[in-house]
Amino acid sequence: MEHFILFLVSLLANVFSAFAGGGAGLLQLPALIFLGLPFAVALATHKIASVALGVGATIRHLREGGLQRRFALFILASGVPGVLLGASVILQVPGRYAEIALGLLTLGLGIYSIAKGQMGLVEQARNRTGLGLLGGGLGLFAIGVLNGSLTSGTGLFVTLWLVRWFGADYRQAVAYTLVLVGIVWNGSGALALGILGEVRWDWLPALLLGSLLGGFFGAHLAILKGNRWIKRVFETVTLMVGLKLILG
Repeated sequence: MEHFILFLVSLLANVFSAFAGGGAGLLQLPALIFLGLPFAVALATHKIASVALGVGATIRHLREGGLQRRFALFILASGVPGVLLGASVILQVPGRYAEIALGLLTLGLGIYSIAKGQMGLVEQARNRTGLGLLGGGLGLFAIGVLNGSLTSGTGLFVTLWLVRWFGADYRQAVAYTLVLVGIVWNGSGALALGILGEVRWDWLPALLLGSLLGGFFGAHLAILKGNRWIKRVFETVTLMVGLKLILG
């Protein structure tokens, strides 16, 4: 029964995450803590399981095409060093104040997206050369630090950053987030936390299966529904994640 609950929670959390471009930790991490894991063990276990979300979403998104190789490599090169830095620090730092600050920022993401009613519905490529590209890379590095150190909602930051700074539409931004952040960023964080911390290995099969299937079906829904639906789900998830982080 315990493993069945883990599977259902993981499946549900990752369907929403693959649709919105982040937020799987909203349900999955608290569930692991509720079932008895200390925060550090739950965080490391969740990070490893979340890699399967990226794999499931990648299988679906790559069938659609549309990802630019050079831009994808830029996102990886900008973010992975931040992820490793954040993961190496978090196990020594009390995270409550950081979670509250992150919650306020995440709420701000949702409110900002709601206020900008047409943002992200149509691609308007910008800031992809020179100083604009450098500024975008620094933003991705900062988000990478958050991704490595905290688990709820940082994929949502990448999604909105790609929309707001680089002019991607929501569907493109979610695809980049799930394929690159889901696999490589989270994989880097999972490796660091797995080495430095402790993992509940016997819970991983159920979590991995739920993440893999959830990632695939969530990405499938995002492709079918398009930008307007993704934008609405993104806004809903950011508000929920923000409140969860603030209230604890």
